[in-house]
Amino acid sequence: MIKFLHTRIRVSDLERSVDFYCNLFGFMVYKRNDVSPQGNQIVHLRLPGNEHMLELTHSPDYKVEFPEDLMHTAVGVPNLSSFCERIEEKGVEVWPEDWKEKFENPDKRMAFVTDPDGYEVEILERK
Repeated sequence: MIKFLHTRIRVSDLERSVDFYCNLFGFMVYKRNDVSPQGNQIVHLRLPGNEHMLELTHSPDYKVEFPEDLMHTAVGVPNLSSFCERIEEKGVEVWPEDWKEKFENPDKRMAFVTDPDGYEVEILERK
């Protein structure tokens, strides 16, 4: 059986991105390479209970740029309102601004945040 193992995103500040994903979403550092064969710093993050990892890759000579809305990641949370209120208390903007009203349908409750490099993270309610 083929398995989907990880998704890589380029980041401009590795520690800032590790902090964002670990402190807001509960990711844990699974593996860290200070220098890969290509000269990158790489951190693999994993959410408890998940096999798929998020690979954060930093190279000091690489400028992180991508077209808006090129890609996003998505996480599932058991209670969207309480999760988003918790991260708003930490100073992170949840959008769209009217996410509480816009996604009232219990089958389609979602919101978004933007990571430090501009990647969108979709937050979906999954009970």
